[in-house]
Amino acid sequence: QVGAEEIASLDTHVALACAGLKADARVLINRARVECQSHRLTVEDPVTVEYITRYIAGLQQKYTQSGGVRPFGLSTLIVGFDPYTDKPALYQTDPSGTFSAWKANATGRNSNSMREFLEKNYKDTSGKETIKLTIRALLEVFVLQLPLFSLMQQNKLQIAMDRLCQIVNCLIHHL
Repeated sequence: QVGAEEIASLDTHVALACAGLKADARVLINRARVECQSHRLTVEDPVTVEYITRYIAGLQQKYTQSGGVRPFGLSTLIVGFDPYTDKPALYQTDPSGTFSAWKANATGRNSNSMREFLEKNYKDTSGKETIKLTIRALLEVFVLQLPLFSLMQQNKLQIAMDRLCQIVNCLIHHL
C-alpha cells in the first residue's frame, strides 16, 4: 500500500520515501519542499541531497528536544542525484534526527526482505546499474505483495501500480 504522501518529490532531483505516521510525513514533506524552494530562490542553485537530508534530520532532532511538541513518528529515505556531480545519493533519517549515507537501503514494513535482496544483488557499479537494481528491487517487493491484495483492495492495488510506474519512469529518465 503506497500512498501519495509516503513517496514524494521534494525537488526536480530529490525524492523522499517515508515509513511511519502519515500526518507527520505530510508536515515533514511540506517543510522540506519549502526549504528546497527557498534554497533555490536564495542561492539560485538546487539543494544537494546531503543538504536537504541535514535539514530534515535537524528538524526531526529539534522536535525531540522542544517542549510542547512530540517527535516526528517516521523514518525517511532521501534519494536523488546531486546537481553538481550527477551521482546518485541515498540517506536515511530516523525519528531521533540522526542520518546516515547508504549505497542501498530500505525502510518500512518489508524493509528486511528488501535489504536481503539488496545485500545479495548490490554491486558497486555505475549509476545506470544502480537504477536498474532499484527497479528490480521495487518489482520484487511489489510482486511479493500481490497475494496480500484481496478483491476488496483492487483500488489500492491500482494506486500502488500507478505509483510504481511513476517511480520506474522517473528512474528510467535518468538512464
